[in-house]
Amino acid sequence: MNLAYPLRQPSAGSDGVDYLVIGHVSRDITPSGHRLGGTAAYSALTAKALGMQPRVLTSGEQNLSLPELAGIPVHLKESDKTTTFRLTYSPHGRDLYISGRASQLEYTDVPVAWRNPAIVHLGPIAQEIDPNLAREFPNSLVCVTPQGFLRTWDNNGAVTPCEWPEFRFVLGFADLAVLSREDVRHNDDLLDEMASAVKLLVVTDSSSGCSVYWNGDLRRFSPPAVTEVDATGAGDIFTTCFLYRYYTTLDPWESARFATLLAANSVTRSGLAGIPSPDEISSTMVEII
Repeated sequence: MNLAYPLRQPSAGSDGVDYLVIGHVSRDITPSGHRLGGTAAYSALTAKALGMQPRVLTSGEQNLSLPELAGIPVHLKESDKTTTFRLTYSPHGRDLYISGRASQLEYTDVPVAWRNPAIVHLGPIAQEIDPNLAREFPNSLVCVTPQGFLRTWDNNGAVTPCEWPEFRFVLGFADLAVLSREDVRHNDDLLDEMASAVKLLVVTDSSSGCSVYWNGDLRRFSPPAVTEVDATGAGDIFTTCFLYRYYTTLDPWESARFATLLAANSVTRSGLAGIPSPDEISSTMVEII
């Protein structure tokens, strides 16, 4: 089976970019040690696994080493700090603390050769993306995963949910948005407001799967039963898999089935090991077609 990604014809100077993800990579401190984190990392690696040609715009310290992203072009905006999170776990769930934050990302930081990609994924994790970026890619499929717009932190670095006053502006320029119910504190009224502000809204809900709001319709998709090891990055893997199928088919229902299956597989492994394998991608493609 040929899983090659059918690019839109890039304009001159676009460098053949079909997936540009913008957001901070992070240094995650977990009970088991340090590891690379952030939407930009998980989504770029998933895009690569799917056969796309990803690029990453991020920010961090000048000497930031990213061996996990070998083979993926990364444009690093130098900063005094690299975004760093400390993750702790309890019977009540995961607690998150931020101890450093890299620089803000704006359109002027995007390399000129990367400004006409097929897909743009705005993936903030710490309020680091200028909301105006959503309107700067009129020829691209623009996706927002607004988790980082929906969190703040106190003087001790404890991360908590917050309001997102610009959501109508940002979603008005986006083609779709993907977020979790946890991001909005399970506020169904707010989800309805977001669904009215964007063309396509996908809401994930942990082991319950996802809900897709599109064209006045709402459908839910359940994942297979799996043994969860680590759900970190599962939402980013879901989003990139959804974008891969949606760009090629314009079918949100098929895209949701594809993404749900691969995201379910991802939680059976820890950290970046959850990135889909070629065999998983091939077998999932067969299953949904």
